Amino acid sequence: MRRRVTLPLLTTGVLGASLAVAAPAQAHGYVSSPPSRQALCAQNRVPDCGQIKYEPQSVEGPKGLRSCHAGIAQFAVLNDDSRNWPATTVGTSVTFTWVNTARHATANWEYWIGGTRVAVVAGGGQQPGATVSHTVNLSGFSGRQKLLAIWNIADTANAFYSCVDLQIGSGGGTPTPTPTP
Repeated sequence: MRRRVTLPLLTTGVLGASLAVAAPAQAHGYVSSPPSRQALCAQNRVPDCGQIKYEPQSVEGPKGLRSCHAGIAQFAVLNDDSRNWPATTVGTSVTFTWVNTARHATANWEYWIGGTRVAVVAGGGQQPGATVSHTVNLSGFSGRQKLLAIWNIADTANAFYSCVDLQIGSGGGTPTPTPTP
């Protein structure tokens, strides 16, 4: 009798453990507007993006990185500047909107162009809403720029990364997407 009960329980436990390990990470967050590289892939505006098309919210890595793909090999396409990513034309003030599909307590959000941190927004250790918007002053920059947006989580060593391609200084503060070729 013991064998008939133990074997099914053991099988169920092994199966459950393997599913927990194999399951993809739960959703987290990314910049949706102006569209980040992963948002462009999810919208099918950029072809051949691979897995990121289905997981735009999953670009998570250790805090302190300065890459679009957070060091995740399957998302390396996000780092490829030769892909002719569509740039959004903006003025010198831009509002970035994050979609947070798992709302982690937040240390802060950072915005970088090259090696310059252009803005930081405190999170106060609080859980953000499903969408969060920050208006960032980019008056020190012009022309085509790649902006790295980082959502630093308060209670883990990780952050979420999104790169946004911008054409800065063409007038107006409302982003208008550049048509894709």
